[in-house]
Amino acid sequence: MQDMEYKEKSHGRNEAAMSSNQEFLFEEAEQNKSNSPFFSNVQRSTLSDDLLRKESPNLRLSSPLTSGGSDSRSTSFFMALNSTIENMEQRTQQLIDKINGNRKNDHEFMNTFRENLLMKVSSLAEKLEERVFYVYDHNSKLIQDKLQVFSEIMERIRQIETELRQVCNTVEILYKDLCGQAEL
Repeated sequence: MQDMEYKEKSHGRNEAAMSSNQEFLFEEAEQNKSNSPFFSNVQRSTLSDDLLRKESPNLRLSSPLTSGGSDSRSTSFFMALNSTIENMEQRTQQLIDKINGNRKNDHEFMNTFRENLLMKVSSLAEKLEERVFYVYDHNSKLIQDKLQVFSEIMERIRQIETELRQVCNTVEILYKDLCGQAEL
């Protein structure tokens, strides 16, 4: 019987030490959360209310499993339960902060990517424009040369046409002269 009482007392002391250590860690985490930019005012006030509830000395929880003698065991149980819940809340908040941090990093990455992409697209568009102007200039020179040759050929055709008309007129005049002499 004494052995069992000793175990309960030492177990109670261990739980009390763990509980006070966890309370300190929770209070420190709560202080950090209040400075966090990702915590809303509603969440801060809720956490403050939770702290006030936790520190209330008149809080008595009754359970059909507990009797007058095991009141310290039920208090220890609920303190451990509160500690577990607080750890879960703290871990959840850490995960939320990590998610928000990752989202912020992703947003910064996307902005940087967008800026770099715009710069590269702009650079490529400028290079393409320069290349198009080079091709336009080159093609314009080729077309100009061909138009010059075409103009020279057309001029030569006009000259030949004029010469051909003159030859035709001369042949016609000679024919008329020959036909007129034959009749005489």
